[in-house]
Amino acid sequence: MLEVKIHDAVLAAAAEEGMDAFVEAIVDAILDAIDGELTATTMSQLNADQITLLAYKILRDEVMEGGFVQLIHNGYGAFIYKNPFGKAMREWGVVGLAQLISRSHKFFTKYHEQIEREMTDEEFMAMFEKCPEFDDFDDEFVVSEEEWTNMVACYLDDHLDNFVTIVE
Repeated sequence: MLEVKIHDAVLAAAAEEGMDAFVEAIVDAILDAIDGELTATTMSQLNADQITLLAYKILRDEVMEGGFVQLIHNGYGAFIYKNPFGKAMREWGVVGLAQLISRSHKFFTKYHEQIEREMTDEEFMAMFEKCPEFDDFDDEFVVSEEEWTNMVACYLDDHLDNFVTIVE
Protein backbone atom coordinates (compact mmCIF):
# COMPACT_ATOMS: atom_id res chain seq x y z
CA MET A 1 0.00 0.00 0.00
CA LEU A 2 1.03 3.51 -0.77
CA GLU A 3 1.75 5.65 2.27
CA VAL A 4 -0.26 8.86 2.07
CA LYS A 5 1.33 11.60 4.15
CA ILE A 6 -0.16 14.84 5.41
CA HIS A 7 1.52 17.49 7.51
CA ASP A 8 0.04 17.93 10.97
CA ALA A 9 -0.16 21.72 10.49
CA VAL A 10 -2.10 21.32 7.22
CA LEU A 11 -4.58 18.94 8.82
CA ALA A 12 -4.98 21.12 11.92
CA ALA A 13 -5.59 24.25 9.84
CA ALA A 14 -8.13 22.41 7.68
CA ALA A 15 -9.92 21.06 10.74
CA GLU A 16 -10.17 24.58 12.16
CA GLU A 17 -11.60 25.83 8.87
CA GLY A 18 -14.42 23.28 8.93
CA MET A 19 -15.62 19.93 7.69
CA ASP A 20 -15.32 20.71 3.97
CA ALA A 21 -11.70 21.84 4.33
CA PHE A 22 -10.89 18.83 6.52
CA VAL A 23 -12.28 16.38 3.94
CA GLU A 24 -10.60 18.32 1.12
CA ALA A 25 -7.19 18.22 2.85
CA ILE A 26 -7.31 14.44 3.15
CA VAL A 27 -8.57 14.04 -0.43
CA ASP A 28 -5.74 16.31 -1.62
CA ALA A 29 -3.16 14.26 0.26
CA ILE A 30 -4.43 11.07 -1.38
CA LEU A 31 -4.49 12.70 -4.82
CA ASP A 32 -0.96 14.06 -4.30
CA ALA A 33 0.25 10.55 -3.43
CA ILE A 34 -1.13 9.19 -6.73
CA ASP A 35 -0.05 12.25 -8.77
CA GLY A 36 -3.69 13.24 -9.25
CA GLU A 37 -4.43 10.21 -11.41
CA LEU A 38 -7.08 7.72 -10.30
CA THR A 39 -6.37 4.74 -12.54
CA ALA A 40 -6.49 0.97 -12.13
CA THR A 41 -2.80 1.06 -11.21
CA THR A 42 -3.09 3.83 -8.62
CA MET A 43 -6.29 2.35 -7.20
CA SER A 44 -4.39 -0.88 -6.51
CA GLN A 45 -2.01 1.19 -4.34
CA LEU A 46 -4.84 2.58 -2.20
CA ASN A 47 -6.97 0.90 0.44
CA ALA A 48 -10.75 0.59 0.26
CA ASP A 49 -11.36 3.58 2.55
CA GLN A 50 -9.12 5.85 0.45
CA ILE A 51 -10.86 4.78 -2.77
CA THR A 52 -14.26 5.28 -1.14
CA LEU A 53 -13.29 8.80 -0.07
CA LEU A 54 -12.20 9.67 -3.61
CA ALA A 55 -15.48 8.22 -4.91
CA TYR A 56 -17.41 10.42 -2.46
CA LYS A 57 -15.47 13.48 -3.60
CA ILE A 58 -16.16 12.71 -7.27
CA LEU A 59 -19.83 12.02 -6.55
CA ARG A 60 -20.22 15.22 -4.54
CA ASP A 61 -18.46 17.43 -7.08
CA GLU A 62 -20.28 16.00 -10.10
CA VAL A 63 -23.77 15.94 -8.57
CA MET A 64 -23.45 19.40 -7.03
CA GLU A 65 -22.39 20.80 -10.41
CA GLY A 66 -24.63 18.90 -12.83
CA GLY A 67 -26.55 16.15 -11.09
CA PHE A 68 -26.48 12.42 -11.60
CA VAL A 69 -26.80 12.82 -15.37
CA GLN A 70 -23.47 14.69 -15.41
CA LEU A 71 -21.87 12.13 -13.08
CA ILE A 72 -22.87 9.32 -15.45
CA HIS A 73 -22.04 11.24 -18.64
CA ASN A 74 -18.55 12.03 -17.35
CA GLY A 75 -17.89 8.31 -16.90
CA TYR A 76 -18.22 7.97 -13.13
CA GLY A 77 -21.51 6.06 -12.99
CA ALA A 78 -19.90 2.64 -12.97
CA PHE A 79 -17.41 3.78 -10.31
CA ILE A 80 -20.33 4.61 -8.01
CA TYR A 81 -22.95 2.04 -9.02
CA LYS A 82 -20.89 -1.02 -9.97
CA ASN A 83 -18.64 -0.95 -6.92
CA PRO A 84 -19.53 -1.35 -3.24
CA PHE A 85 -19.67 2.43 -2.74
CA GLY A 86 -23.21 2.36 -1.34
CA LYS A 87 -22.28 -0.43 1.07
CA ALA A 88 -19.23 1.52 2.20
CA MET A 89 -21.35 4.63 2.84
CA ARG A 90 -23.67 2.53 4.98
CA GLU A 91 -20.67 1.20 6.93
CA TRP A 92 -19.39 4.75 7.38
CA GLY A 93 -22.76 5.69 8.87
CA VAL A 94 -23.89 7.75 5.85
CA VAL A 95 -27.05 5.68 5.54
CA GLY A 96 -29.13 8.29 3.70
CA LEU A 97 -26.58 8.45 0.88
CA ALA A 98 -26.38 4.66 0.74
CA GLN A 99 -30.16 4.56 0.36
CA LEU A 100 -30.10 7.24 -2.35
CA ILE A 101 -27.51 5.24 -4.32
CA SER A 102 -29.60 2.11 -3.92
CA ARG A 103 -32.83 3.83 -5.04
CA SER A 104 -31.22 5.53 -8.03
CA HIS A 105 -29.33 2.43 -9.19
CA LYS A 106 -32.21 1.19 -11.36
CA PHE A 107 -32.19 4.47 -13.30
CA PHE A 108 -28.43 4.23 -13.80
CA THR A 109 -29.03 0.76 -15.24
CA LYS A 110 -31.89 2.02 -17.40
CA TYR A 111 -30.17 5.12 -18.82
CA HIS A 112 -26.40 4.80 -18.52
CA GLU A 113 -25.71 3.66 -22.09
CA GLN A 114 -27.77 6.55 -23.47
CA ILE A 115 -26.15 9.10 -21.12
CA GLU A 116 -22.56 7.85 -21.54
CA ARG A 117 -22.43 8.11 -25.35
CA GLU A 118 -20.62 10.91 -27.13
CA MET A 119 -22.93 13.87 -27.70
CA THR A 120 -23.06 17.58 -28.31
CA ASP A 121 -23.68 20.04 -25.48
CA GLU A 122 -27.22 20.46 -26.76
CA GLU A 123 -27.81 16.70 -26.70
CA PHE A 124 -26.33 16.53 -23.21
CA MET A 125 -28.68 19.24 -21.94
CA ALA A 126 -31.60 17.32 -23.44
CA MET A 127 -30.62 14.31 -21.30
CA PHE A 128 -31.98 16.07 -18.24
CA GLU A 129 -35.44 16.06 -19.84
CA LYS A 130 -35.07 12.51 -21.15
CA CYS A 131 -34.08 11.21 -17.70
CA PRO A 132 -36.34 13.13 -15.29
CA GLU A 133 -36.14 10.33 -12.72
CA PHE A 134 -32.81 11.75 -11.59
CA ASP A 135 -34.32 15.14 -10.65
CA ASP A 136 -35.53 14.05 -7.22
CA PHE A 137 -32.21 12.32 -6.49
CA ASP A 138 -30.33 15.48 -7.49
CA ASP A 139 -32.54 17.55 -5.18
CA GLU A 140 -32.16 15.10 -2.29
CA PHE A 141 -28.39 15.11 -2.69
CA VAL A 142 -28.17 18.91 -2.72
CA VAL A 143 -30.38 19.19 0.36
CA SER A 144 -28.43 16.51 2.28
CA GLU A 145 -24.88 17.15 1.03
CA GLU A 146 -23.77 19.23 4.02
CA GLU A 147 -25.02 16.62 6.50
CA TRP A 148 -23.43 13.77 4.53
CA THR A 149 -20.12 15.57 4.18
CA ASN A 150 -20.16 16.15 7.93
CA MET A 151 -20.73 12.42 8.48
CA VAL A 152 -17.86 11.60 6.11
CA ALA A 153 -15.64 14.07 8.02
CA CYS A 154 -16.57 12.38 11.32
CA TYR A 155 -15.70 8.97 9.86
CA LEU A 156 -12.38 10.32 8.62
CA ASP A 157 -11.61 11.82 12.01
CA ASP A 158 -12.43 8.56 13.79
CA HIS A 159 -10.42 6.42 11.32
CA LEU A 160 -7.66 8.82 10.28
CA ASP A 161 -5.03 6.07 10.18
CA ASN A 162 -6.98 4.35 7.39
CA PHE A 163 -6.47 7.40 5.18
CA VAL A 164 -3.23 9.21 5.98
CA THR A 165 -0.03 9.19 7.99
CA ILE A 166 0.47 12.45 9.86
CA VAL A 167 3.95 13.91 9.62
CA GLU A 168 5.49 16.99 11.28
